[in-house]
Amino acid sequence: MDYKRVWHEKLYYHLGQYFVIDELLYKNKTNYQEVIIFRNSFLGKVIAIDGIVQTTEKDEFIYHEMLTHVPIFTHGSIKNVLIIGGGDGGILREVCRHKTIENITMVEIDKNIIDLCKKFFPKHSDNAYEDPRLKLIIDDGLNFIKKTKEKFDLIISDSTDPVKHGKNLFLSEFYFNCKHRLQKDGVFVAQNGVFFLQKNESIITFKNLKKYFYDTRLYQATIPTYYGGIMIFAWGTNNIECRKNHLKNLKSRIKDTKLTFNYYNAKIHISSFYLPQYVLNELNEN
Repeated sequence: MDYKRVWHEKLYYHLGQYFVIDELLYKNKTNYQEVIIFRNSFLGKVIAIDGIVQTTEKDEFIYHEMLTHVPIFTHGSIKNVLIIGGGDGGILREVCRHKTIENITMVEIDKNIIDLCKKFFPKHSDNAYEDPRLKLIIDDGLNFIKKTKEKFDLIISDSTDPVKHGKNLFLSEFYFNCKHRLQKDGVFVAQNGVFFLQKNESIITFKNLKKYFYDTRLYQATIPTYYGGIMIFAWGTNNIECRKNHLKNLKSRIKDTKLTFNYYNAKIHISSFYLPQYVLNELNEN
């Protein structure tokens, strides 16, 4: 193996994974973070920020479908959405597929990430940045949520890991402000890392969300690129009836939209909230 053509992702607890670089497309620092984009013969294009893989062309659909459609179909009548982060455009793309959504606000701290992903990952956003429902704001997510007076039906936090500027989106203060910017039956969701390797981050998020939401849960998906096991998503709402959807109701809602998916479906939706016992043990949940 030619190690000059290999990129090493540095993960937690002295673990990591290697990616063969078939073609280096971009490597530089923005005002906020260090970015590398390369092509891998199996995964397609890959982008990493500050040494951690963010998304790949091959399996991005799993992450973006689960972080978007689980809350949208659970709620059933989302009109006003806030996306915090998500500069690659994948969450925005999936939100825009729902024609009944009326307004979409997206807050991204680093415009360079948006520009780079438009250039190198055009299928991620699939022209969603041109959607007339979108209001794009370049700002720190915590700063925005503290200042805005607008209310949302759904807030999606699609952040990087809790390092550097990404730390702001894992603070109790951030969750507190999100709670107050939701409609009374609104839903908050966020990526929360790979539990097996980032247990402490997931537990802290869970405990912080429980301070502000009556219904606080974690749900899961298996995403090959994210080394270490299941990817965890955080869920919070004060509408305790929201998640009490039966399989038949979810199937009906999905059918009514006429949307098709590559990972998400009604059974995956329901089963995603059933967590392995090792996770429940750490959360002190039954």
